[in-house]
Amino acid sequence: MSAQAPDLKDSVVAKLVAERHAEWEADLPLGDDAALWDYLTVLDQGSRLALLAHCLSFGVNALHEKVNPYGAGISAAGLTRRMEHADLVARATGLDMVEAGWEPTVDTYLNRVPKARTLEAVREAKGEGTAQLLDHLKKGEMASEAERLLKGSGWLPEVLRRNDLVALDDEDRAEGQGPDIDAELADSVSEADLPALLTDHLPAESASMLAAE
Repeated sequence: MSAQAPDLKDSVVAKLVAERHAEWEADLPLGDDAALWDYLTVLDQGSRLALLAHCLSFGVNALHEKVNPYGAGISAAGLTRRMEHADLVARATGLDMVEAGWEPTVDTYLNRVPKARTLEAVREAKGEGTAQLLDHLKKGEMASEAERLLKGSGWLPEVLRRNDLVALDDEDRAEGQGPDIDAELADSVSEADLPALLTDHLPAESASMLAAE
């Protein structure tokens, strides 16, 4: 996993995988094929399936990468198929990237995408009013403020969202059960969302309006 991000090997999930691997490695009689088969034969069904799942997990590839238009690397159809299968695995295992501990930070996401995507993330999580407070910032400042605003929000980029949960959320909104962004817009900008960094460079008229609110 560390091939994709230098600090990924230190994440909670990566450490759990490494610990599980070390436990199996200590138990399995590696280097002796006959002893290994004898060991596997007497394993109970639950342990055998756990070992199978552990081994298969190393073959799961849910990496979303750029399609190479010149034929090298993954094709558009191949990427679509990969992500569809990844979503099916996520559903089957009940994977929730928020519960797994992923958050949009400067290093994991916000400094790696254009400013428009950062604003889109804040808009989805906190509302249009809060997003407008960031649109005058430089990329680095915007990423830092967006990390602060998104912390604990449960927001995920589209590629990390389970399709079935997104569909349920869309149904709730269609039925009027989800949050009404327009209705909440006036309440979306709290004092906690207005550090000096966001207001220092605003036009005087905008700053006065915010102060009045």
